[in-house]
Amino acid sequence: MRPRRSVSLVVPMRNEERSLPHLLRVALESLARNADEWEIVLVDDASTDGTLALAEEAAAAEPRVRVVRHPVNRGLGGALKSGFAAATMEWVLYSDCDLPWDLEETGRVFRAAELTGADVVSGYRHDRTGEGTLRTVYSFLYNGLVHLAFGFPIRDVNFSCKLVRRSLLAGLPLESDGSFIDAELLVRLRNRGAVIQQVGLDYFPRTRGVSTLSSPRTILRILRDLARLVPTLRAERRRLAP
Repeated sequence: MRPRRSVSLVVPMRNEERSLPHLLRVALESLARNADEWEIVLVDDASTDGTLALAEEAAAAEPRVRVVRHPVNRGLGGALKSGFAAATMEWVLYSDCDLPWDLEETGRVFRAAELTGADVVSGYRHDRTGEGTLRTVYSFLYNGLVHLAFGFPIRDVNFSCKLVRRSLLAGLPLESDGSFIDAELLVRLRNRGAVIQQVGLDYFPRTRGVSTLSSPRTILRILRDLARLVPTLRAERRRLAP
């Protein structure tokens, strides 16, 4: 018999009215099959379309769907921090709203933690070529920078599949409000001795809505946060080392 699974699915959203209905259909079915106790935390990051209305309609119909609303845009990092704070289950699972991975794999992600005793499971894409050459190159370079900066060979830092014990998130001093949040999250967890397991997943490029991850503004913000937080995270690693 497998261990009991209790999970909060955290979904950051910014103008995702085209993606959200599909996400909810898939998530409601997949979580029911792969977890014993679950909730979905939808974080609306000041959307200007119908995302919030759709989220609130879903929450009214299903009590295990909850909505956190930002009146002003706080970025991916801000949305994830709000979602993590609102989560109530034993584990927190993070995914983007456009379903870049099959949520039916939730069972396999959990199984990786159960087999290895990991505190964190971080997904990586088997094949990234579907997102285009430019984004593939950006991702390769960024993963290399994170590896060099922190001695941390995570294969796919920014992929939005991460399963984390919620107890480890309590009091974790996350600073980034942008897309550097993924790297900061993993590095701070590693600094605290968390066991991190990586799992390869099939990747599905976005077919609804618009991604801004490879925009010049987003890339510059990631690089600024990287430069700003490298000294802090390195010092934290030395301070917390056994």
